Amino acid sequence: MGLINAIKFTPRIWFFLGSAGCVFLLSMGAYFQFVQGLDPCPLCISQRIAIFLTGLVFLIAAIHNPARTGINRYSILGTLTALGGASISTRHVWIQNLPPDQVPECKPALEYMLQNFPLIETVKLMLSGTGDCAKVDWTMLGFSMPVWTLLAFLMLATLSLVQIWNHD
Repeated sequence: MGLINAIKFTPRIWFFLGSAGCVFLLSMGAYFQFVQGLDPCPLCISQRIAIFLTGLVFLIAAIHNPARTGINRYSILGTLTALGGASISTRHVWIQNLPPDQVPECKPALEYMLQNFPLIETVKLMLSGTGDCAKVDWTMLGFSMPVWTLLAFLMLATLSLVQIWNHD
């Protein structure tokens, strides 16, 4: 039998691969920010937080290597965090496709908000998006970064949910 047949993709392996995918996504965000000089908008930062949380759930699941009930719980939690990120990405894509006269006004920088606003207000502003979020700085194959991030979140949610049926 070949190598592919010898490797059994257990939920533990899939959770580890999902976690590695999240590390890759966060690395790409860091690359675009620190190497390419693209400053993240509030929705970009919110998406990074959701990627981190999804990756953390996957990593804990892979390390824990639980029995069937635990796999189901991690699968649901991973799916929920990924879908939460997908909802943020969806809002970002929506803002980027608004007519220019309907784009929300720009808000203060995140650092300023964290220093001068209550945390709840800062989170609310981060999740609502700003005029900065409407700017498309990068595309690949005609799709903006939030579109690619939305696709990644949907793939992570699917990978997580499928583990409910991935029996050892």
